[in-house]
Amino acid sequence: MSSSMEERPETELISIPATPRASTPEALTPSGQRSPRPASKEAKSSAWTPTSFISPRFLSPIGTPMKRVLINMKGYLEEVGHLTKLNPQDAWLPITESRNGNAHYAAFHNLNAGVGFQALVLPVAFAFLGWSWGILSLTIAYCWQLYTLWILVQLHEAVPGKRYNRYVELAQAAFGERLGVWLALFPTVYLSAGTATALILIGGETMKMFFQIVCGPLCTSNPLTTVEWYLVFTSLCIVLSQLPNLNSIAGLSLIGAITAITYSTMVWLLSVSQPRPPNISYEALSLSSSAAAVFSVLNALGIIAFAFRGHNLVLEIQATMPSTFKHPAHVPMWRGAKVAYVFIAMCLFPVAIGGFWAYGNLMPAGGMLSALFAFHNHDISRGLLAMAFLLVVFNCLSSFQIYSMPVFDSFEASYTSRTNRPCSIWVRSGFRVFYGFVSFFIGVALPFLSSLAGLLGGLTLPVTFAYPCFMWVLIKKPTKYSFNWYFNWTLGWLGIGFSLAFSIGGIWSIVNNGLKLKFFKPS
Repeated sequence: MSSSMEERPETELISIPATPRASTPEALTPSGQRSPRPASKEAKSSAWTPTSFISPRFLSPIGTPMKRVLINMKGYLEEVGHLTKLNPQDAWLPITESRNGNAHYAAFHNLNAGVGFQALVLPVAFAFLGWSWGILSLTIAYCWQLYTLWILVQLHEAVPGKRYNRYVELAQAAFGERLGVWLALFPTVYLSAGTATALILIGGETMKMFFQIVCGPLCTSNPLTTVEWYLVFTSLCIVLSQLPNLNSIAGLSLIGAITAITYSTMVWLLSVSQPRPPNISYEALSLSSSAAAVFSVLNALGIIAFAFRGHNLVLEIQATMPSTFKHPAHVPMWRGAKVAYVFIAMCLFPVAIGGFWAYGNLMPAGGMLSALFAFHNHDISRGLLAMAFLLVVFNCLSSFQIYSMPVFDSFEASYTSRTNRPCSIWVRSGFRVFYGFVSFFIGVALPFLSSLAGLLGGLTLPVTFAYPCFMWVLIKKPTKYSFNWYFNWTLGWLGIGFSLAFSIGGIWSIVNNGLKLKFFKPS
């Protein structure tokens, strides 16, 4: 979609290569996308910048003192942020290869990353929290993560002349080179790779259920096994992953956003339109001991935390946009993010509230689709059920691409730093095929990954709720002991505490099989 669009010459004002070896022509980028660097001398001369008059032709009749003044002025403009210093390697990497994004792309990407299969298990959390605590917890989590999203958008260019294009880069700037990597790398990679693997499991199982619904009694005597459906879904993901960079999958993100909104709305509308099961109750589930009740509540809160994902992609999405002194990237990014999170609220809250109203504490552990299949398999037409399952498959295919892009970027960053040249098409394709099948084999070996919603929410919670608050204090340096200072430190440490508690609750629930979330029961 975006590969056909031309980037304006003023996207980046100037590029300063780190070393002479790294200055490689733009034409060598594997996807043919326009890089942040000017492509030729003609391109440089055609775009005016505040320092474009500082050229050998202009300086030749001027003496050395004047030349020194002009060069110092150029350095000052760079320091105050009129010019953005770019790493030439960024022109070769999937996240920053193309910088022609806009507010529409930001809305598509944020919506695709922010809503998906995790919304369908929210009623399971309500079964252990009840009406009041469930709605209150979901509302607080939504407002909290919206605030930290705003923080990340503002910190993308917090230092004049510097763009933090990746979550780990911002963590290094805030916490230090080594500590930043240790704190941010594991949860972000775990969130990206773990989500991609869970998407393969859920997508494959959903494809199997879709086939059974459509085929019905006419199915062959030897249908595909669940693992074979995983392989079919993985193959589709690998084919789509050949799109070169983050901007090029904007069309897929739009499809993912539309399908997520559609099936979320379909699921809760179908649920509330059908008669409720007998013996339904809205009281929080009571367990045998107080310890079991506490750990179950913690795990339920972890499920709610897991519903708000995507913060590990905010900086990467913003990195695809052009940014100048007069038109900074945070303006269109925040505009698109606000639109996306209005739609995310329209998906999450009705699914959680409507699903709990329809099934109460009889909600199956697999969430809304499992409830529809279990309670209304014969009440709802096969066509509507099949459409809901097919939309989930499309959404999983789209979500796989955006969550895998940071991993693709890491692979290619390692390659380009070693070889000092961009990945060829074959090398890039090889990385993506390798990653797809590694995720497939992990999913086959550990098929309960899709059951770890509470644990995933606990382990990755700092990325969304805690780290951005710490980063704001350490980079922006608000007045010590001011409200801003206390507020962000408090939110940050609360996020760390909740992360530990939710992780313990998730592990306890898995060990005791109390909330082991299998998306579909094996048939």
